[in-house]
Amino acid sequence: MTTLFKHIKELIQVRKEPVSFISGKEMSELPTIKDAFLIVEHGLIADFGPMADCPKGTFSEIVDATGKMILPSWCDSHTHLVFAGNREGEFVDRIKGLSYEVIASRGGGILNSAKKLQHISEEDLYQQSKKRIEDVIRLGTGALEIKSGYGLTVAAELKMLRVIKRLKENYPIPVKATFLGAHAVPEEYKGNKEGYLRLLIEEALPKIAADNLAEFIDIFCETNYFSVEDTELILEAGKSYGLIPKIHVNQFTAIGGVQTGVRYEALSVDHLEELRTEDLEVLKNTSTMPVALPGCSYFLGIPYTPARKMIDDGLPLALATDYNPGSSPSGNMNFVVSMACVKMNMTPEEAINAATINGAYAMGLEHKVGSITRGKYANLILTKDISSYGFIPYSFGNHQIDQVYLKGKPFLS
Repeated sequence: MTTLFKHIKELIQVRKEPVSFISGKEMSELPTIKDAFLIVEHGLIADFGPMADCPKGTFSEIVDATGKMILPSWCDSHTHLVFAGNREGEFVDRIKGLSYEVIASRGGGILNSAKKLQHISEEDLYQQSKKRIEDVIRLGTGALEIKSGYGLTVAAELKMLRVIKRLKENYPIPVKATFLGAHAVPEEYKGNKEGYLRLLIEEALPKIAADNLAEFIDIFCETNYFSVEDTELILEAGKSYGLIPKIHVNQFTAIGGVQTGVRYEALSVDHLEELRTEDLEVLKNTSTMPVALPGCSYFLGIPYTPARKMIDDGLPLALATDYNPGSSPSGNMNFVVSMACVKMNMTPEEAINAATINGAYAMGLEHKVGSITRGKYANLILTKDISSYGFIPYSFGNHQIDQVYLKGKPFLS
């Protein structure tokens, strides 16, 4: 099947030569073609260019995009989309003045979600997660990573990972799975964190590897959760099973986790709301992608990742939703892009680069999605009739999507 999109007002994120990611000053450059065409063959981007060069021929379908724009679908590299129920009660508690840390110390937070997930059936968990993935696809997400970490028992963590695998099999978008067993210490291991880490390493990891349930390994490296030494232990064990490291780091405190991530060649270090000069410096000239999660900052009222300083100092940056029930209960990448501009002082060009090509890199998907490049999946956003791509972050709360295409086909579910 061959589809022609014609008279595209502006074709955005055009990369004729593949690039892995964009850093520093280059993040302000967003290559586009005005009055463009795009040809999709067998689900892949086959050709594009100005309408003056549009080839004549027979096409299975022709989409007239007059007045509309096309850009690659969002690449959300950090989500916890598979979870049970919600934590709206904690939302009210925070409004009344309780901090996230206090709520967690009282058995809320991650432990609250874990209790719910441990008791839900795998089928019910899949059905809840199915609705969420369809929602985020409709909001323009065309690739995403999903973490475990709300199970906190071997059986429940495996249940989460099996649901993620099922989503990957049933939806036409790339889905990456991350094992985040070291998300918090469960109540039954209180005072015995070492025993819990041994459980993850000796019992969970072999089963995950045997059933090919994850590509990445992650840990919450944070005060009152897991130390740098714990992080080294988990990342080393994960790598021994072929899992690529990622880290939750510097969300509330900076304790050296960024340095550990770089040393273990983590694909990404995520959160970074608290970033010291030494953390920034160690990230320079590495293959580790910093990932900002502004939805979490918005919802918890904590500082935003210092994007302006990072980009001005030459670093790359990706944006993701951190979609989860406790600290960022939204998978809307359009809002994330808007927050990046409004709250993190990023330009629309920088934010779109961070939410597409850099987000793809943070999942190891830069060769498949994230830009308008020949041979990549035709995972696309066709906008409404808008004045410029700057209108996307400007119109926060109102997405400007007319249709989402996955491998060249409209997503209709």
